[in-house]
Amino acid sequence: MKLLWCYLGIMSILLFVIMGWDKLSAMREKRRVPEATLFLLAVIGGAPGGVMGMICFRHKIRKPGFAIGFPVLAAAWFAAMWMIGIR
Repeated sequence: MKLLWCYLGIMSILLFVIMGWDKLSAMREKRRVPEATLFLLAVIGGAPGGVMGMICFRHKIRKPGFAIGFPVLAAAWFAAMWMIGIR
């Protein structure tokens, strides 16, 4: 169980950093991280960090897919972790 929490933490940190990088790239009009990549990282465990990245960097907060999708994915991950933890 601890290993799974570590995985979730690492993926969250990774997506948080990538959200910051993408925001910086947007401001500098440089090459961006594809939205599909951001969602893939959220699906495989980075959603909590993605939510924090949205808030901290004020990035992708106007896009409904991100504004709704990331928090829902984060809640789903925490629910899954809770369900695994009670067995």
